[in-house]
Amino acid sequence: MENVTVLGAGSWGSALAVVLAENGHNTLLWTHREDQAIEINEHHTNKKYLPNSTLPTNLAATHELAKAAAHATTIVVAVPTKAIREVCENLSGILAKKVLFVHVSKGIEPDSLLRISELMNESLNLEVIEDIVVLSGPSHAEEVVLQYPTTITAACANLVAAEKVQDLFMNGYFRVYTNDDVIGVEIGGALKNVIALAAGITDGLNYGDNAKAALITRGLAEITRLGVKMGGNPFTFAGLTGMGDLIVTCTSVHSRNWRAGNLLGKGMKLPEVLEQMGMVVEGVRTTKAAHQLALKYDVPMPITSALFEVLFNDKEPKAAVDELMIRMKKREIDDMR
Repeated sequence: MENVTVLGAGSWGSALAVVLAENGHNTLLWTHREDQAIEINEHHTNKKYLPNSTLPTNLAATHELAKAAAHATTIVVAVPTKAIREVCENLSGILAKKVLFVHVSKGIEPDSLLRISELMNESLNLEVIEDIVVLSGPSHAEEVVLQYPTTITAACANLVAAEKVQDLFMNGYFRVYTNDDVIGVEIGGALKNVIALAAGITDGLNYGDNAKAALITRGLAEITRLGVKMGGNPFTFAGLTGMGDLIVTCTSVHSRNWRAGNLLGKGMKLPEVLEQMGMVVEGVRTTKAAHQLALKYDVPMPITSALFEVLFNDKEPKAAVDELMIRMKKREIDDMR
């Protein structure tokens, strides 16, 4: 049994805390909202994020970060990408020992263009880091808490650390593989949200299955081009954290990014969409970062560029699709553009 703290009581953080508690670990879930911690402790529910689920009675919650930090030998970071820097900096002033960090956030910090593990390394006191493992793959919280079969990947250059995380989470419905390609896993996990926004737009425009299949396929080509240029293993992008995560996020109504894109395709503007969603849509922020990475590495990413124009320069979605379709002729495999 391990003492594990999960930082972030949104849907995914809560679902992972449920897995850990059901696996017999001494699990503490941290939320910045005191009322949410009280609800979890007294009613064993998290109605905002997992409205139809009852949480295990051995899962406890706290709104005190110091208490959450003191509890843990392993810390799972499940806060939105935009909050990671602040949370890690706060942890650095509290932690008094080395712990194993596991991050489950899928994003890239705009402007700095840091992947999440890089951002954590920069924000945390290095003396408190035993290692950082990425946990990523095709996984909706709503299905995990129902114990539907789910398979994901734990990635770290140190495979011993990845295997420890594999042991923490793995059970009869939650299968975990290991991988040493942190770059590929993080890039795949982050950029699939960009393509999922675009997939939602195609559905909002009622463009059908042909368009979505093309978008997913060409979106994977973009993700792979960039990821390989940044040092990722090309085979990673054909795996769970590449194609697998892309499929589930582009095709499921559980996906916030797909739902946001769907509303954009139906004619809503981005501020209205984000207000209606009421939860973080990671793909919006990641689109900006992906656009910047494409320029930095001189990698052609036409779908990402088109989505950037829709999100940040108010281009009409239909016009963006039309321009993608009439681009100059290319070879599919040799050029991959």
